Amino acid sequence: MTAPFSNIMVVIAAYNEGQVIASVVAGVVAAGYTAVVVDDGSRDDTGARARQAGAVLVSHPINLGQGAALQTGIEFALRSGADAIVTFDADGQHRAGEIARLIEALAEHPADYALGSRFLGGAVNLSTARRLVLTAATWFTRFTTGLALTDTHNGFRAMTARGAAAISLRQDRMAHASEILDQIARSRLAYVEVPVTIEYSEYSLAKGQRLSDAFAILLDLFARRMHR
Repeated sequence: MTAPFSNIMVVIAAYNEGQVIASVVAGVVAAGYTAVVVDDGSRDDTGARARQAGAVLVSHPINLGQGAALQTGIEFALRSGADAIVTFDADGQHRAGEIARLIEALAEHPADYALGSRFLGGAVNLSTARRLVLTAATWFTRFTTGLALTDTHNGFRAMTARGAAAISLRQDRMAHASEILDQIARSRLAYVEVPVTIEYSEYSLAKGQRLSDAFAILLDLFARRMHR
């Protein structure tokens, strides 16, 4: 494991990811980390495949949304004694080999949050339209939170136990990504951005990474600010 962290857990929120979850978990385990898969009420064999691939499995009896699944995973990891927690997408967009970058950044700066950025790193098959929407969301979030970030809706992130304890997600779907950044800003704990690679595959695009989801980010951001 990467010093000074001795118990690193990778939280993967999964819903109907039976086609790819085994390979995602296998990659995390092969990289030397504990994979904690939160099966968020899947109707397929996501949970069984995750466990067979070497994950610690936590299950929701019904689908509660990605935010709730991540919160469940973070709380489980904290109770299990994790001193660093990574959030990692279940659809194969992230590279397990880049987890070490995030963990090392926590120690080197030092920081309580290491936030992945596809715009400092790479984005494979990212369309121009999606890039424009994500850039607009980034500038809006920078303005409203004060966080100087280049990528504000990236699910690949790491945090210390102290940072994780400051996160309490109540929003699901796209809204939870905005909520995490709001809570990071309010915590006043140190953060750093780290270059990572996001790969938009045929599977992830068909599963739910559509351009309409990117527009949903903007709608969510504006709605949340209007209610404040």
